[in-house]
Amino acid sequence: MLIKECKGFELEKEKSNTSEDFFNRSEVTFIENGEEKTLHVLYVRYFDEILQEFTPYSQDPILADQGLDVTFKDIVALVCLLKNPGLRGRKRLYINSKHDFAAYFQDIDFSKLPEVFQSLKQKNSYELRSPLEFILQPK
Repeated sequence: MLIKECKGFELEKEKSNTSEDFFNRSEVTFIENGEEKTLHVLYVRYFDEILQEFTPYSQDPILADQGLDVTFKDIVALVCLLKNPGLRGRKRLYINSKHDFAAYFQDIDFSKLPEVFQSLKQKNSYELRSPLEFILQPK
């Protein structure tokens, strides 16, 4: 699988009676078997405020190195896809439960994420051989 892009953003109200400003969207675009797909993950914005409960990061941007600024929103869809490769066949995922959200981040090897984003910046893609490379294995 070839990862092409990982990005996230805050939703803004389009109408005064909607609740979009309580949510963030994270997207990962990838190519599998010659077909480009995008997984859109919609989640409660509050989870950004407590990112240290799910990750080793304590602030946003989570990665700021060599001209690379990666926010928590940028990694959510990627982490979901890595943790559950079955999501490759889905276009959208909605997460409003803190428990469900935390489960996606459990056992993720966060030390490998900078490699993905460096490759995306330099080569505009990242070759994902196996999602298992990003899952911490029990010793």
